Amino acid sequence: MRFFLESKKLMLLALGIYVILRLSFSFDIVSEYIEQITIYVFIVILAATGLNVIYGYTGQFSLGHAAFYGIGAYTSAYLAKTSGLENFLFFPAMILAGGLMAALVAYIIGIPILRLRDDFLGIATLGFGILVRVFLDNSDRISETLGGSRGFTGIARLTNLEIAFFVTVFLLLVTRNFISSRYGLFWRCIKEDETASASIGIDTARMKLMAFVYGCFLAGVAGALYAHLYTFLHPSNFDFLRSIDFLIIVILGGMGNIAGTIYAGLLWVGFIEGLRIVLPANIVDLRWVFIPLLLIVLMMWRPYGLMTKKKG
Repeated sequence: MRFFLESKKLMLLALGIYVILRLSFSFDIVSEYIEQITIYVFIVILAATGLNVIYGYTGQFSLGHAAFYGIGAYTSAYLAKTSGLENFLFFPAMILAGGLMAALVAYIIGIPILRLRDDFLGIATLGFGILVRVFLDNSDRISETLGGSRGFTGIARLTNLEIAFFVTVFLLLVTRNFISSRYGLFWRCIKEDETASASIGIDTARMKLMAFVYGCFLAGVAGALYAHLYTFLHPSNFDFLRSIDFLIIVILGGMGNIAGTIYAGLLWVGFIEGLRIVLPANIVDLRWVFIPLLLIVLMMWRPYGLMTKKKG
């Protein structure tokens, strides 16, 4: 009962945020650029939440999260364009298809690579991410529609505030429900001590695979939303550095903390795009000097993340 009561409060809060954003957009209080960045924030939060499930809650070090983000994006865009169903009526199906394709690939590769741990798992997922990037660079050999290294063009713009906001809120609530369930307890046990978890009867292989597949599903859904927001995809959008972006958000907000991921995702995108607006065009690239300095200061000040209390 307490969970449903708290979810009701969160839904009312989410509804209030949506009304404020909708009014701001409708009355042109903010520019179209700010509108697009606002929608992008929800996409980033959703993808980072997927990595938080994998790494923050289960302790599986993944450096290939952007690959699943890209798989979801390309799958949704390709299905929508080739089927001719580029409209809002069929868009939810395309979003789901992007998430399911990412989850299917995660399941297939997760069975062998999740036997690895720590740095070895990180290297394996990094290798997979590079493999996906190379595949996308040469995807035009499979279908000209995919564009290969030239990029995927002509994607319909279907992602709007309503779709991005409510899909993100719904999946965040589902994730919160997972974390509050026995599966979330199993994930946290595995993170603390996998050997001890196995000794008390937890099927660690199954639980790790479940967390990995679900986290990648969230990344795939986020990728589908991204594809239909910017209407252009390029393999460089889903490289190793994008995985690092998601990893920074998870660590900055606090591993194993959904609220922290939301907060850090907002700050991360807001800071990067804010510097793009504030800095003159000739020195805008200097933001990549300020950002690492900020991260160093934040990690010295809050080593466990912005929303996580000091352990012990």
